[in-house]
Amino acid sequence: MDWTHRLRLRNLQMLLSLAQTRNISHSAAALNTTQPALSKWLRELEDDIGLPLFERHARGLRPTSYGEALIAHARRIEAQLDRAHSDMEAMREGGSGQVLIGTSGAAAPDTVPLAMLALLRRMPQARIRVVESTMDQLMGQLAQGELDIVVGRSAPELHDPAIRSEALYLEPIHFVARPLHPLFEGREPTWDAVVGYRWILWPRGTPIRNALDAALAAAGRSLPVDYVESNSATLNITLLAHSDMVGVASHRAAMRLVTMNAVRIVPLRLSGFGSVEMYWRNDALRPAGVETALECLREVVRGQGEP
Repeated sequence: MDWTHRLRLRNLQMLLSLAQTRNISHSAAALNTTQPALSKWLRELEDDIGLPLFERHARGLRPTSYGEALIAHARRIEAQLDRAHSDMEAMREGGSGQVLIGTSGAAAPDTVPLAMLALLRRMPQARIRVVESTMDQLMGQLAQGELDIVVGRSAPELHDPAIRSEALYLEPIHFVARPLHPLFEGREPTWDAVVGYRWILWPRGTPIRNALDAALAAAGRSLPVDYVESNSATLNITLLAHSDMVGVASHRAAMRLVTMNAVRIVPLRLSGFGSVEMYWRNDALRPAGVETALECLREVVRGQGEP
């Protein structure tokens, strides 16, 4: 019999515990079993597979490349089981299952919330859970099955063959500041005036930061001496509202914040553009809620038109 047919959920828990603790005795205590029993199970599994899953060291265990591959599969299975539990609970309470969406700061203030409203109009009983984070973290969660859809800046360096993607729109980026910022007094601000204030920037390597760096290079400019790095849209907006800092936002996010009177766009042209995409796993079967959510994202973008 193939070794996969002998695996049980308890075995997956054992494997994931060893991956986390890197220690036989610690995992045995956490799993309420004995160290010899856990060691025996691991040896038998490695014998069945014919590959070493962990390297043994004086200080504990270290997964081999084979072990890392199997651990990744175990994490995906665990995530799918958690998802099944959540879906059943939602349906038992009269809902229609969960849709798990990850979004970066580029889409959080605008595209994703509007798509959520469109989804709820079509499927009033849908249970939606949204996670905001950076693209590298979100794409990892998507690959592990912890998210259904990710919407954010185009990140080709994070692409996975098992992940599908679709470009939603291309848009410029803007400097933004609080509505009563001194930059809006008198004549249109110059580069020197904008650089004179502390900036709030997304961290290095994030797509919107890459777009800003490209725009600065095209303008023959560099970053100011004083700046703050943050990957939190909420924190950034709060800092802008209570200081003379200058931030950077994508066009749609900036326009949404303008309508809320949270910021104004600084009239200084930036040549940088950013592409926003949606990503989802290339699964053979997807829940109806996920398919509908993808359609709602397309619908919202068509309704917004070009920036």
